[in-house]
Amino acid sequence: MKHRPLFIATALIEVGAGLALIVSPAWTVSILIGGRFDTAADSIVGRVAGAALLALAVVSWLARNEVYGNAATGIVSGLLLYNAGAGAVLAYAGIGLRLSGIGLWPAVALHVAMAVWCLAVLVLSKR
Repeated sequence: MKHRPLFIATALIEVGAGLALIVSPAWTVSILIGGRFDTAADSIVGRVAGAALLALAVVSWLARNEVYGNAATGIVSGLLLYNAGAGAVLAYAGIGLRLSGIGLWPAVALHVAMAVWCLAVLVLSKR
């Protein structure tokens, strides 16, 4: 399975999420988990998360034309870990902590779908 569409989709999704967190972490978090996010510390953590998502977007975008090899495998493996972890943490926020924002379950579904896509790329690329 080709990694190019995965890298392009990741870049586009994460640039949007990253920019939203950098520009307005409180608004983004309220949509995501419906919780308050209004201290200076919250804003810093949200903006650092936004910068990390922008880094994922840049790495994914720049890797989109790479021939599949060790570097691409590493990037897809990292994206698998990120998406599986983010999906699990967000699901816990909804189920365990009873947080809910309009974007929570769509974000969980998106991260799970992206994790499955990453896994499929990894498994099928070995064939």
